[in-house]
Amino acid sequence: MDNKDQLLNKRAKAKEGGGEERLKKQHAQGKLSARERIDVLLDSDSFNEIGGLVEHRSTAFGLEKQKIPGDGVVTGYGTIHGRLIYVFSQDFTVLGGSLSETHAGKICRIMDLALKNGAPLIGLNDSGGARIQEGVVSLAGYADIFYRNTRASGVIPQLSVIMGPCAGGAVYSPALTDFVFMVEETSYMFVTGPNVVKTVTHEEVTSEDLGGAKAHAEKSGVNHFIGGNDVECLKMVRDFITYIPQNCQELAPHPSVFEFDKSNLEKIESIIPENATMPYDIRKVITFVIDASSFREVHKDFATNIVVGFARLEGRTIGVVANQPISLAGVLDIDSSRKGARFVRFCDAFNIPLLVFEDVPGFLPGTDQEWRGIITHGAKLLYAFSEATVPRITVITRKAYGGAFDVMNSKSIGSDLNFAWPTAEIAVMGAKGAAEIIFKKEIASADNREEKWLEKEAEYAEMFANPYRAAERGIIDEVIFPKETRSRLISGFKMLENKTEKLPNKKHGNIPL
Repeated sequence: MDNKDQLLNKRAKAKEGGGEERLKKQHAQGKLSARERIDVLLDSDSFNEIGGLVEHRSTAFGLEKQKIPGDGVVTGYGTIHGRLIYVFSQDFTVLGGSLSETHAGKICRIMDLALKNGAPLIGLNDSGGARIQEGVVSLAGYADIFYRNTRASGVIPQLSVIMGPCAGGAVYSPALTDFVFMVEETSYMFVTGPNVVKTVTHEEVTSEDLGGAKAHAEKSGVNHFIGGNDVECLKMVRDFITYIPQNCQELAPHPSVFEFDKSNLEKIESIIPENATMPYDIRKVITFVIDASSFREVHKDFATNIVVGFARLEGRTIGVVANQPISLAGVLDIDSSRKGARFVRFCDAFNIPLLVFEDVPGFLPGTDQEWRGIITHGAKLLYAFSEATVPRITVITRKAYGGAFDVMNSKSIGSDLNFAWPTAEIAVMGAKGAAEIIFKKEIASADNREEKWLEKEAEYAEMFANPYRAAERGIIDEVIFPKETRSRLISGFKMLENKTEKLPNKKHGNIPL
């Protein structure tokens, strides 16, 4: 066999992966192969493979007879919408996609290149975990990856796409990345599987219920996005990339073409109910302000009392954080605070301006929240906003009560512009509770206590349940009509384009983890 034939033969063997039978099994499960996934993810004919002929070096347990070029992971670089992207795609058809010393080395090589060249890293995970035949070296391989994930955090965007099993130590790499995508019914993540759970805790649970896409989207918050199948999930990733920059030194892409329906400016006026206790969907406010069809919600099914996601204003990417009145009245609790804080920190790390829509009655009371640490978790959101140096604008649509008012990007913690609608209520607490405290003696001595209470409640509401006292003190920059919101935001963010703010010199802060 001449040199040319030898190379062609090795390349062909690498592309075969685990062979035709295993590939058929992969397809039968509704899953694409590692290379097919890359073809869907990247621009056509843009992929350049690195390490395609790498083989493992183990001889234990007969592994010397199971050498396949590539060693269970396809690595390289290509483009998405013309922008440089680094990618690794684990191949479950080769030894279950298990991670060996050389498999890990290939991933680390790609991670190093991504960091050096300032481009996003996307990992397509489909692996049975560490290659146990190699023992501790496979575990060391995971640690090498975790170390690089941490070093790259906040420098380049890192996306994890779970497209099959991801168990044991393997789950920590996705957890260290910025966003996790999962595929419905074919992917799962857990530290210990159903069999171990049954042995240790005597709980019987399926892989899907324990660590499936839906479980992690709704209950744990590990998963940010769900795709119905491999192709849908990968197309979501391609779309998502258009909202984020290449690295922490750059800005997100700025499409010159955008659409906005001007009739939204009139529709927005009728969103807030006349009865202040009635809920409404904050997504309508977001939708009527931003560019048409540009909102990409993150963590849609987790901690639904807060809404976060990416949107565009005249083509420019912004990060949106908004209290959601139709879920728990929009209160802040442990999960919503964690969700908001994580999103704020990503936006700040990658130069994405922040827009906050505020309608918050306070923090969720109760023993469950207190005993599980609402104080510490709520402080995470406070810390994230306080530390953020990107342009920040807040719009108070209705309630802004108590400490939650401070936490939701108030001027006192560094917000650049704060607007309020005429429906805004900015106060220490709601009128009913405040009247009960302030006028306690008067109410107690009144002949008709209920009538007196209502009278004092109305008195307090007239004094404080509006945005004007805050505006008089400069705590609010301007009271605006809802239909003016989009133009004020566009003008405000343009004004803040060259904002420069530096944090005090330090190694790093001690966020309340």
